[in-house]
Amino acid sequence: MDVIEATEGKTTFFVPVQDNREQFPPGTAPVFFNRRMELNRDATVLLLSALKPSDYVDAMGATGVRGLRVANECGIPVTINDRDPEAIPLIEKNVAGSGLPIEVTCRDISSLLSERSFDAVDLDPFGTPAPFVDAGVRGCRRFLLVTATDTAPLCGAHLRAGIRRYFAHPQNTEYHGEVGLRILLGFVVRETVKYDRGIEPLFCFAREHFVRLNLRITRGAQAADRTIAKIGFMMQCPSCAYREEQPGMFPTSATCPHCKKPLDPIGPLYLGKLVNDEILGQMQERLAGCDLGTKKELAKLLTVCREELPLSSHYDYHHLARSLATSPLPIETVLERLRSAGYAASRTHFSGTGVKTDAPLPTLLAVIGTPDKKGKIPSQKE
Repeated sequence: MDVIEATEGKTTFFVPVQDNREQFPPGTAPVFFNRRMELNRDATVLLLSALKPSDYVDAMGATGVRGLRVANECGIPVTINDRDPEAIPLIEKNVAGSGLPIEVTCRDISSLLSERSFDAVDLDPFGTPAPFVDAGVRGCRRFLLVTATDTAPLCGAHLRAGIRRYFAHPQNTEYHGEVGLRILLGFVVRETVKYDRGIEPLFCFAREHFVRLNLRITRGAQAADRTIAKIGFMMQCPSCAYREEQPGMFPTSATCPHCKKPLDPIGPLYLGKLVNDEILGQMQERLAGCDLGTKKELAKLLTVCREELPLSSHYDYHHLARSLATSPLPIETVLERLRSAGYAASRTHFSGTGVKTDAPLPTLLAVIGTPDKKGKIPSQKE
């Protein structure tokens, strides 16, 4: 296998040579490595440096880059595993060159996590993590980290695949990125609570072609019950932008107050908050002194995630402006108008044109459709 040297953060390693003439270069190498996932790996290193688990397993190591960086940059004992024997020599080459005490195993992850447990389990497969989540929960003592790159099934673009893999009904809405993340999180909840455990999202986000969940596992039947209480549905109007949250394991019929049409249930999915503010604050403090390749993007992501309202959907205000046949205002103008009218409003990391607000839809449309400050915006007091 031909390899070249690469560096991320403070770590240098070897990766297979890829054919950059192809549409998807990582797929041309015998062992998988995706340069576009550097932000995902940077975020993992930053988070684990704050959490300090006692040990960590990179369950689908491939080149071993993620586990290698965790050991080198966080000072955490690491096991790097991959079930593909072809990947092991490259992992061992990277480990040998590092001088770090890293264990390398070649096991099926379901088998490994049936026999051993780790303080932090990281599932980063190619495509869907659905077949591996149960093993991850069983073999995890405190922290479960999950990446999914099958965004089309999660977001509703490939509906049947989404139903099969996650036993949920997604929908390709204007806020489909958030739907995908919350569908995945709802699936992980269902795989966790059967063991009388719950989950606490620490830093869950969507970025381009992937979704990343960073979770704390909580123990006991009461923890599981508290987690189940955050499962529900987004009820979406098929004709307009109206939607409403509906907690519960099973959707009940509801009607759009504007179109008078039955609402379509999306889910089950997770309706709760996606981040832990204290953890994100610690990550921001640590980021200032870090030398990471995606430092700027990560800083912006952390800031937006901390400010993001804990609502389960967002509006694309450019999409709403088109429906009103008007030019979109600057996003800060939209947010300020909503706040001046007495409503909460924030950006969202899911989209640069996304707005989260507790304002009713008619108010949001009035804000977007009023070209200057002379127009009257309904306030909460009216």
